[in-house]
Amino acid sequence: MPELTLHAVPPSHPCAAAEAAIRLKGLEFERVDLAIPHSDEMARIYGEGHTTVPGMLLDGEPVHGTRAIMERLDALVPDPPLLGSDEVSEAERWADAELQPLGRRLTWGALHFRPESMGTLAAGGAVLDAAGTDFAIKFTRAAWRYHGITAVRLAEDLAGLPEKLDRVDRLAADGVIGGETPNAADLQIGSTLRVLLLVGDLRARLEGRPGEAIARRLFPEWPGEIPAGAYPAAWLQ
Repeated sequence: MPELTLHAVPPSHPCAAAEAAIRLKGLEFERVDLAIPHSDEMARIYGEGHTTVPGMLLDGEPVHGTRAIMERLDALVPDPPLLGSDEVSEAERWADAELQPLGRRLTWGALHFRPESMGTLAAGGAVLDAAGTDFAIKFTRAAWRYHGITAVRLAEDLAGLPEKLDRVDRLAADGVIGGETPNAADLQIGSTLRVLLLVGDLRARLEGRPGEAIARRLFPEWPGEIPAGAYPAAWLQ
């Protein structure tokens, strides 16, 4: 068996997708959670320009990014396949490039307006007290800078979300996702939607749809609750 190490940070949905893929392959691994900010440490391990999580060391070989990890896992353990068809590969590419960033921007965006909710994102956590909220405000401001979040961008993300959810519906209807054995597209889409389900303002848009069922089936436990009312009502029209 190869020696496998997954470098991650706890709130990251791409890291959750990568971990689920490793478990699906039945491989033993060590997960190492890095302190935030993690960019410098990731660049040290994976090379200049590779500053984001997840990353995987496979017998010392660096594999950076969710898509690369999925592909490398398939080469290592072909069954069950993560990327078994062109349709799955394209759905995974779309999910990684276009859907996955919303899991970061829309959750950090909501936390800007409800910083006390950051405490709920840890297992067994609770709404923060005043001192904790002061820290959370500083942290969310830093997250906005790091992810390039602006109010205009959030409003655009919210306006474009229904179209993306419709695409998820079509992928499920076509049998590309939602099968008995999850594939790479299931894991990429499911982990992103599971994070979005933490945001009360977005939950009604997801409930009852195939994407919600996939997200909750593949990632049943996910701490966090950002109450509805974080986003201005006009942004949710």
